[in-house]
Amino acid sequence: MKLDRSSSIPDLSVVLPAFNQEGEIQRTLWKVNDVLTRAGIAHELIVVSDGSVDRTASVAEQARVPFTRVFEYQPNKGKGEALRFGSAQARGQWIAWVDADLDLDPVMLPSFLAAAQDRDLDAVIGSKRHRCSDVDYPPLRRVYSGIYQAVVWVLFDLHVRDTQVGMKVFRAEVLARVLPLVLVKRYAFDLEVLSVAKHLGFAKMEDHPVILTYQFTGTSVNRRAVVRTAWDTLAVFYRLRLRRYYDE
Repeated sequence: MKLDRSSSIPDLSVVLPAFNQEGEIQRTLWKVNDVLTRAGIAHELIVVSDGSVDRTASVAEQARVPFTRVFEYQPNKGKGEALRFGSAQARGQWIAWVDADLDLDPVMLPSFLAAAQDRDLDAVIGSKRHRCSDVDYPPLRRVYSGIYQAVVWVLFDLHVRDTQVGMKVFRAEVLARVLPLVLVKRYAFDLEVLSVAKHLGFAKMEDHPVILTYQFTGTSVNRRAVVRTAWDTLAVFYRLRLRRYYDE
């Protein structure tokens, strides 16, 4: 673990879940740090190597990016668990979630934080469907994503246009209340977080544009992931609407 060299409370903690990202993690850290430094945002970066079998954690430490802490654990537990773990380590007034693979350009982070602060929001949610978003991703994924978001709108009355994009900013106290109640560790984690947040009264959420370019070839969608996402989504609905699991 590399200790944070900052003695003050940062404005923004950026949690970067990473799985087998030794080839990209240093570039990611330096880019995120550069964007936030240029914007004058006091920040910390939290890398969570989620059961990586390569050198993700050690390479991240070797980057020596200021105000960075690196954590790792075994085995792989899923992106949701990495976000939960990293958020628990965060010290900022606001907490950002950013995928470590740079599919999403971190240049948008300052505008996410500005929107949250200026409009006193509970969460700012990256959206591929925002009219100002610049996105490049396969057509089949667009279809699956559109169907899923329509289901989310109907089942959860959650009026955000895209729950699954890997860039979000939350008020720290929102996650402190919500994450202890969340059970999903993988595909529907974001949906559960947003649904529980709204259920607990943290309903001030807004969509925000993103710059998205998938860094892979091919347009296939993993069938297992689709089935698991559907199952987890129905489980969240059951806990929220029928069992009342999240009621305080």
